[in-house]
Amino acid sequence: MTEFYIVRHGETRGNTMGFKQGQVDAEPSQLDENGIKQAQVLHDHFDISFADRLIVSPLTRAKATANILNTGHDLPVEVDDRLLEISYGDWDGQYDADLKAKYLKCFIPGSNAVYPEYYKAAHGEKFTDVEERVAEFTNDMQKKYPNQKIIIVTHGFTTRSFAQNAVKATDPLAFKEPQNCSVTKISVSPENQQDLYYYGQVFK
Repeated sequence: MTEFYIVRHGETRGNTMGFKQGQVDAEPSQLDENGIKQAQVLHDHFDISFADRLIVSPLTRAKATANILNTGHDLPVEVDDRLLEISYGDWDGQYDADLKAKYLKCFIPGSNAVYPEYYKAAHGEKFTDVEERVAEFTNDMQKKYPNQKIIIVTHGFTTRSFAQNAVKATDPLAFKEPQNCSVTKISVSPENQQDLYYYGQVFK
């Protein structure tokens, strides 16, 4: 049984500005002051010394969060592109208000979240594209690291995709993106039976 503890990165200015970050890796997509504090609080209340390793998205906001979590532990760290945030295609780096002015029907009312069909206008990744790369990652890591406990530091939509896969949710909107610096736990058996223990838990 392999255990995955999936952490969403700390807050960025992009998170608070109504900005489609997607795979943007420049400002305003770096940790802001509050995001650094969130990662430090998680470090102080979620002791990762039990784990065997960290595997991290290549985006700076995830790597910065991982560095804070790993302070004093020095777990081995790997970077895996399959943990990238969803790519919103042409919409990466654009503001939600501007996008809603043109593509209001793509957005879930009362939020900046999008319906699965958004990709037709944005030329971005489908929800299922992210779920498939997350599934491939999960299967590979279970085979490579059987019986290990692994800290994953990634992104909101990617975390949501781990949960969708674990419970085989048929509703693409079953899980909302979790809070910054929250933790989601799943386990995976050698037969690829997945169990979701908790989703978006905040440690403080």
